[in-house]
Amino acid sequence: MTTDHPLRIIGLDVSLRCTGLGVLERRAGRLLAVEYSLVRNKPAVPHTACLLTLQRDLAAMLERTRPDAAAIEGGFFFKNAKTAMILGEARGVVIATCAAAGVPVYEYAPRRVKQSLTGFGAAEKEQVAKMVVTILGLRETPAEDAADALALAICHAQHLTGIAELRPEPI
Repeated sequence: MTTDHPLRIIGLDVSLRCTGLGVLERRAGRLLAVEYSLVRNKPAVPHTACLLTLQRDLAAMLERTRPDAAAIEGGFFFKNAKTAMILGEARGVVIATCAAAGVPVYEYAPRRVKQSLTGFGAAEKEQVAKMVVTILGLRETPAEDAADALALAICHAQHLTGIAELRPEPI
């Protein structure tokens, strides 16, 4: 893809109770925020209802913004198997919802995202959020999970290249 072709990317910072969604557009070499938000589920809401809310809200954003690609964070190492399973279920909902909408999903390790934005793979969340604001020219800092979602989208935009061997592959 050339840099003059408008391209929309949705970044997804997935969790069961608060998922960050962030859509940006790459146009003429610039990155512009299109929309960002959170999918929140209260602690008292049953697990299955949380997954359904996540699916519905993501499907609505995909319909509204029509992204060309999605970027999600790669898996973490969890000591608690239950936590890992819950995150896996939420990720499954997100991946399936994107697939149903015809949006290819790309996965990035947390260190790669931080390095793409700050040049340092162990950067603090605040540093990443500040770079999101700077790169996208935002007037205010988005909520933490929305900033992380936008960071994922920026990372994907930065990894697109005209060299086929270097381009990321969808999962």
